[in-house]
Amino acid sequence: MDVLQNLGMLLGGSWASGVNLYLTVAGLGIADRVGVINLPGSLDTLSNPMIIAAAVLLYGVEFFADKIPYVDNLWDSFHTVIRPAGATVMGYMAMSGMSPAAQTSIALLCGFVSMDAHLTKATTRVAINASPEPFTNSIASVTEDGLVIAALWLIAKHPVIAAVIVISFIVFSIWFLRVMFRFLKKVFKFVFKGGEETPQQPG
Repeated sequence: MDVLQNLGMLLGGSWASGVNLYLTVAGLGIADRVGVINLPGSLDTLSNPMIIAAAVLLYGVEFFADKIPYVDNLWDSFHTVIRPAGATVMGYMAMSGMSPAAQTSIALLCGFVSMDAHLTKATTRVAINASPEPFTNSIASVTEDGLVIAALWLIAKHPVIAAVIVISFIVFSIWFLRVMFRFLKKVFKFVFKGGEETPQQPG
């Protein structure tokens, strides 16, 4: 069961990192520090007050940047490397004490899950910014933060369920990303051609 729980924690944490790395790091660190969860391997380093403080500070910056149209796209573009890299490092730390092959394999898995979540978020935000009204960004941002908090709760209380949900999300995202990329291709074609045709909403 410990293996399943740790797998659920790693998959859930990697997915959450792909959506909001800093909120995930702060949440895991605080949860470990107060004894709600026991982070595996050397991942308990996240409970260090300095790391928690840094994560909270960076989350504060992202909280505002994530709600401004087009600024959120720029922020996401910077984090295309940062979020998956963060999840990869956390996966590697969680497997400290295991063989290098196990550490590397889990690290790569965590990075993949995080990248999948990040791409789903980023492409959704680009599609949202195709709309002229600015309020959808704030709604999407708050919803994403809520999903990260829900994922952290599942990690602490029901890690196996968290793993099942993440696997299901990956399967869903394969279809979703194909739809979104086709939609965004139409949007960019519409923009560069000067509005000769009206892009359809994704569906």
